[in-house]
Amino acid sequence: MTALITGANGFIGQRLLGPNDRGLTRSHAVTPQLVRGDLLDFRSLVFACEGVDTVFHCAGYAHAFASSDTNLCWRVNYEGTCNLLTAAAEAGVRRFVFLSSVKAMAHPGCFCADEEFSGEPVTDYGKSKLAAENAVIEAGVKYGMHVVNLRLAMVYGRGGRGNLERMARAIQSGWFPPLPETGNRRSLVHIQDVVEVVRMVAERPESYGRTYIIADKNTYSGRQIYEHIRAALGLSTMLSFEVPVTLLRTAGRLNNRLGEVVDRLIGSECYSPAHIELDLGWQARVNLSSGLREMVAKTGDFK
Repeated sequence: MTALITGANGFIGQRLLGPNDRGLTRSHAVTPQLVRGDLLDFRSLVFACEGVDTVFHCAGYAHAFASSDTNLCWRVNYEGTCNLLTAAAEAGVRRFVFLSSVKAMAHPGCFCADEEFSGEPVTDYGKSKLAAENAVIEAGVKYGMHVVNLRLAMVYGRGGRGNLERMARAIQSGWFPPLPETGNRRSLVHIQDVVEVVRMVAERPESYGRTYIIADKNTYSGRQIYEHIRAALGLSTMLSFEVPVTLLRTAGRLNNRLGEVVDRLIGSECYSPAHIELDLGWQARVNLSSGLREMVAKTGDFK
């Protein structure tokens, strides 16, 4: 299988890129394995897809908060994906795996949502991802490609630049205070499990035309995540105080951006991967303790 990985310089793309694969990058640092291209430059995509059997579409515009660029979200995540689908079809690509996000779903609140959870996404990012998912499924029917959408929960691991990695650096620096135990449930998935499932669904005929949630079946509260990170960093988890919930919520009400951060710390966002386990027998294998130890292993980020 010769694969094209879009976003080859990104967190997931770098891990997914194998020795016989081709990577698409917007960077000027092109190598024999990397080709330069842009999701909004159709000709570059046609060139990148030549001779490729499978496309793993990792590239996109992501923004952690609701203040994302609406136009850029739509153009890159939806229009860019449509461009890539058309280029892949013209090149005779047989398999197309789209890395979407659980943000393409309505916010689950206190429920643990599966793929049938009703409602619409609330962010521009989520709306653009949902539209792209629909385009992927339509392209599978139109062009006869094996297509799969993967809705990833929060992905973490060494080299990542997400919320968990930022939280770990803040804890290591000594200024991140102990979180209260609110009993909230957060879904996560380690990068190693993501790489495994991305390649698996490309080969499994049962996954054709499906949209799957990708997450660890175990969920964790903000306090549990905080304690696991401290343990991974070799710090004591025996703490004599915690920040009161009322103080966090009050601070969040004073600033919209801070309010989103607070919600991510003490609110729930739970997603069930039961469908992919039932269909394909897949389960995340990296538990939180092991995944966090890998994430904070001695590198340039964590010393």
